[in-house]
Amino acid sequence: MSVFLWIISIVLILAGLAGLIIPMIPGIPFMFAGFLIAAWIDKFQTVGLFTIFILGILTVVSVVIDFIAAGFGAKRVGASREAVIGAILGTIFGLSAGFIGVIAGPFIGAALGEYLARRDISEAGNVGLGTWLGIMIGTVAKIGLAFMMLGIFIVSFIF
Repeated sequence: MSVFLWIISIVLILAGLAGLIIPMIPGIPFMFAGFLIAAWIDKFQTVGLFTIFILGILTVVSVVIDFIAAGFGAKRVGASREAVIGAILGTIFGLSAGFIGVIAGPFIGAALGEYLARRDISEAGNVGLGTWLGIMIGTVAKIGLAFMMLGIFIVSFIF
């Protein structure tokens, strides 16, 4: 049974790492679930409850960053509701175009949404860029948190 649980743990951690750049996968929550299962396998002897608690707090922080970063970028440049919806749709449709789509989709979606709302191409470009920058800053922050969590887990597991 423990081999099966280790496989599940590793798959969740790897899926979580993939989720850092694939928006539809909840990356850090998957990683946390993998860490929790790994700690649970040996009844929290190697990786203790305090470490899991810290990793849980970092998971919550990452989820909050995810929501705030995109919204902050959009609000900072005065995005309309349509631009925010466009950024979400652009991200979803961008997934089908691979890595370039994931990068360009939110920008294109936000710009199109803003253009439809205000009919100003310059403003649409600014909103698209602001929304995209917010998403990218959030992604960089999540990647940093994810590797911090991975490092904490590995250090706790080894020592």
